[in-house]
Amino acid sequence: MPAIRTTPADTAPGPQAFLAAQTRWRLVEILFWLALLSPFFLLPTYLTLASQIAITALFALSVDLILGYAGIITLGHALFFGIGAYTAGLVAKWGWGEAISGLVLAALAAGFVGYVTGFIITRVHHLALIMITLGLGLVAVEAANSASWLTGGADGLQGVRMWKLLGTFEFDLWGYSAYGYSLGALFVFFLISRRIVHSPFGLSLRGIRENLDRMPAIGAPSRARLHKIYVISAAMAGVAGALLAQTTETVSLETLGFQRSADVVIMLILGGTGRLYGGIVGAIIFMIARDQLADMNPQYWYFWIGLLLVAVVLFLSNGILGGLDRLLPRRRGDA
Repeated sequence: MPAIRTTPADTAPGPQAFLAAQTRWRLVEILFWLALLSPFFLLPTYLTLASQIAITALFALSVDLILGYAGIITLGHALFFGIGAYTAGLVAKWGWGEAISGLVLAALAAGFVGYVTGFIITRVHHLALIMITLGLGLVAVEAANSASWLTGGADGLQGVRMWKLLGTFEFDLWGYSAYGYSLGALFVFFLISRRIVHSPFGLSLRGIRENLDRMPAIGAPSRARLHKIYVISAAMAGVAGALLAQTTETVSLETLGFQRSADVVIMLILGGTGRLYGGIVGAIIFMIARDQLADMNPQYWYFWIGLLLVAVVLFLSNGILGGLDRLLPRRRGDA
């Protein structure tokens, strides 16, 4: 009986095997998350900065879900970050300072606004998409500034008082509770995001990103799936905003501002889009660089950030993680 020859297509893993391989934890991932615990022991004076990094990383992760995986370009995602911050802040100001329920309410509020605006976002593309997301963010800033009776306007929302976390841990000035709380939230939503992108739904999002018009031909309703991931991303951004409001006990108009939306895009470019860890790595690099450069040169620190960004774009095709992919041999798989 003649031997049967197999082609690479015959031996290629199927979708289920591919997704199963993606969900396996690698040693470098475990070490990465263990390293994020080191500020508790090695850098206790930087715990406040570390909590800000964790919050920003969660915001970057939410943007990566729509930008890196679904191809939705946004310059106004701070809209949802700010809605989450104001929701959690107002709830605490009005007498309910329980942290976890504040996160839930912030996620619901931001997700609802994401659901409503998603009907517009999923119907436009390219330059129109950028302009609409930017416009929505600017409208939100002006609305919050005008409603000073509710938001505090340019002075910010004052009087936010949080209860002890889980009835035990107080949000102290040293930042132990704030960092543990923020890092825990980041890890939980990272697990959720990891499950999403390594699922058939996540594969369909990548297909939509590559070719929006052809995906419906194989039974993937592009607009409905883009709408769904947009709502999920909005809710996650709202949680990040709520974390900032709860750990700092104040909310400013800056939470809704264009600068926050632009900074998170820079972080994704630095770390690498469509990689989950790209937003986290980018947030760590950007926030630490900003902290150190602002101390060295408070007026011109953005010059060095811009120089770093140009260097990454010119020499690393898909951010720092993309560059590491080319330099370091590893098993195939999406980080």
